[in-house]
Amino acid sequence: MYSKDFKAFLENNYCRFNHPSFIVSDPVSIPHQFTRKEDIEISGLLTALISWGNRTSILKSAQRLMTLMSDSPYEFICHASPHDLAQLRGFVHRTFQGEDAGFMVRALQHIYKNKGGLEILFSSMNQFGSSHAITQFRNAALEADHFPRSEKHLANPESGSSAKRINMFLRWMVRKDDKGVDFGLWKTIDPANLICPLDVHSGRVARRLGLLDRKVNDWRAAEELTANLRKFDPQDPVKYDFALFGIGVSGYQGITV
Repeated sequence: MYSKDFKAFLENNYCRFNHPSFIVSDPVSIPHQFTRKEDIEISGLLTALISWGNRTSILKSAQRLMTLMSDSPYEFICHASPHDLAQLRGFVHRTFQGEDAGFMVRALQHIYKNKGGLEILFSSMNQFGSSHAITQFRNAALEADHFPRSEKHLANPESGSSAKRINMFLRWMVRKDDKGVDFGLWKTIDPANLICPLDVHSGRVARRLGLLDRKVNDWRAAEELTANLRKFDPQDPVKYDFALFGIGVSGYQGITV
């Protein structure tokens, strides 16, 4: 049971951090550089996949990847030649390296050519849920030629991964409000079906606030957290991802769960 002020606390932090000023220092700033639907979703996916570590480093690496793709990711995906792919070989962000970037280009070529694009691939979420949709995306991507090492960069909920980065990407693409941070680009997917991104930081905040009991940050924990957030907004539970981030930054003072 939550106190009567708890929802107001979540809403206040959601509003405080879901603001255009949030964009500048966040990985979501990379897809905000584009206007074409396909450029936004491709740049968003690639940025999300490398979004671990220092935020400054993430932005620097994502920007470099866009530069290597001539700042036209969809055109690059559609027309990349072996020579173009060779330009990616020197890319490194932590354990995501040039051959992983090349694999993702080949995977996205396959998805746009043979699967109808990213939105269509993820739209099964409405009927079968997020775990199914993310696994379907992963399986489709892995139909492209790849080294086994690249598989670790595509989260697999069926093996227990919280799929934090993919869920963050899906939040960007699906959620829509008047604040301008998330795009609301994919109209065919209901935001009520999204799962809240969960990592060590948001998990720590969620447990401190009584929103999460499970001790491991896995897929079951992400589902538990989202189920509790739906109690405050059934139609848009992952909007409180902003609140969890904000509470982690500003602290927990004065809150009774």
